[in-house]
Amino acid sequence: MKLFSIRGGIHPDYRKERTSEKAIVSFPLPATLFIPLQQHIGAPAEVVVKEGDQVKKGQMLAKGQGAVSAPQHAPTSGRIAAIAEITAPHPSGLPQLTVVLESDGKDEWVDDLPQPIADPLKASPDEIRARVAWAGIVGMGGAAFPTPVKLNLGAQLKIHTLLLNGAECEPYLTCDDRLMREHAAEIIDGARIMAHTLGAGRVVIAIEDNKPEAKKIMTEAASGHAGVEVIGVPVQYPMGSERHLTQAITGLETPARKLTADLGVVVQNVATARAVHHAVRHGRPLIGRVVTVSGGALPDPKNIDVLIGTKLSDLVAFCGGLTKPAKRFVNGGPMMGQPLPGLDVPVVKGMSGILALTAEEVNEHPASPCIRCGTCVTICPCGLVPVEMAAVIRKDHLDQAAHLGVMDCVSCGSCSYICPSHIPLVHYFNFAKGMLNAQDREKRRLDRVKNLAEARNARLEKAAAAKKAAAAAAAAAKAKAAAEAASQPPADNRPGA
Repeated sequence: MKLFSIRGGIHPDYRKERTSEKAIVSFPLPATLFIPLQQHIGAPAEVVVKEGDQVKKGQMLAKGQGAVSAPQHAPTSGRIAAIAEITAPHPSGLPQLTVVLESDGKDEWVDDLPQPIADPLKASPDEIRARVAWAGIVGMGGAAFPTPVKLNLGAQLKIHTLLLNGAECEPYLTCDDRLMREHAAEIIDGARIMAHTLGAGRVVIAIEDNKPEAKKIMTEAASGHAGVEVIGVPVQYPMGSERHLTQAITGLETPARKLTADLGVVVQNVATARAVHHAVRHGRPLIGRVVTVSGGALPDPKNIDVLIGTKLSDLVAFCGGLTKPAKRFVNGGPMMGQPLPGLDVPVVKGMSGILALTAEEVNEHPASPCIRCGTCVTICPCGLVPVEMAAVIRKDHLDQAAHLGVMDCVSCGSCSYICPSHIPLVHYFNFAKGMLNAQDREKRRLDRVKNLAEARNARLEKAAAAKKAAAAAAAAAKAKAAAEAASQPPADNRPGA
């Protein structure tokens, strides 16, 4: 199959060798689990249990609310110890509502799990989407967008290709690589189920060429399945970005403010595909995932199969603890991942990696004045001009930044990585996008308020006009009655008349 080149990109030190040859290991059952209600893009889940309740593994703890949301389930059996505000695995370090579950050590499944769907490739798309929604599955590559919403795109657009993202282009991370090596058949099955749901006749599994064993095993697992092919793509960051992976496979560039689905392509992560397999074939919700725990501060990094809600501090201890000072803890990869407020936070569904990076790995330098070298322009995979965007953002000219295309930035961090002046360019762009989104939300809110006020005024004016018309009609009727009475001859009341 012909591959298409993508513009720009970089080749960072990938540092995957520390965990790429280590098989996935299971983490022991924790004594306490912390399950946040907001583990996805969209509205937080609504809690349906209370403190003191006894729950079993797989039981729903919180139901999704709204069109974009996802439920949360008990990762094991035990008692609900608290429903409280707990620090979230988010750069802000702010708390969010969390269900605290004390394990009883029995790890007993709930009795009323849904039955497996006997033949999912013949089931209706609605039935598959309902099962995936019940299971609380979200994008497990890091975006955490609710999967059933994405699977509904087939009902809205003509989807011809499901593109399974096995690129895993972020440095350090190898959890997807190991999943493809150890659970290839489950991933292929989940991909076929999703393609059927979308109405896509083709499944393409894209794997970067630095994962030859995963590519080989996945190719063997895909053989015999019509319409499923495994393709190696060049090792080039950010190849794992869905827009750039789509361009590499199809040659089509996703227009600004559009989705890859507008091109007929839906992108899903390999771990998401495996979660769909478990939900549909076994009736099991998403209550755990594989994460890469790595970084120079750890003596024994691992790929770990862990329950959602496990504290990161326990995972770090499982990898030998910190033997060097950690300059930064990161959720995800070092390029697009988010800084963590500490290790006293839980694993969530979208967490693919936990990195304990030393000062040498972080390689921080004070920013120097821009030398206008243009390197950031050359490597930007989105074809933007980072140097100009940063200049106008520093002056708070956000409208100019929007005109220059800052909203099309995918925050890959390539420009910051390559900048010889160590300017944190992507930080400027993330700030600008946040402010522009906030302005857009405020504008939409004001527009709604204006529309409501105009509608109210219209109703009042209509009511006043109706009242005035009714009063005029009543006055006219009264006047008419008086005129008719006046036109009648007076009655003759004389005796004998």
